[in-house]
Amino acid sequence: MRRHAAAFVARVASARLPLDYSVASLRVVDRIVDGLRQGSSPGPELDAVLFGLGAYVGEVLVRRAGAEWIAFDPSQRDYFGRDVGVRMPDGRVRSPLGKVVNRYEAGAAESLQTFYLTLPGRRRRTCAAAL
Repeated sequence: MRRHAAAFVARVASARLPLDYSVASLRVVDRIVDGLRQGSSPGPELDAVLFGLGAYVGEVLVRRAGAEWIAFDPSQRDYFGRDVGVRMPDGRVRSPLGKVVNRYEAGAAESLQTFYLTLPGRRRRTCAAAL
């Protein structure tokens, strides 16, 4: 998934979007999804963009929150409807790919930046680590 996220970032680099794997960049992802909601028709192209955005959001969780990419077991695949997701430091599993689809379908109420900021189980940086 890390490779998918990097490929997506490279693909959109010409648009000069600040996708730098920071928590703040999730606000940019929210805005990208808003644009897709207004001007995209369902289909393979939209699915590919949402997949790329989901890989990117997952990679932000890996880099910033201490998550790790995992292959879901059969019960998790049934629950999330995806093959992969992330495991948070506290052991909880999340589906960033599904979260991006939810954001597309439901709008601003499913903000990806808010999702990160309110996410239980993420590794928090100490003041000393932030310096």
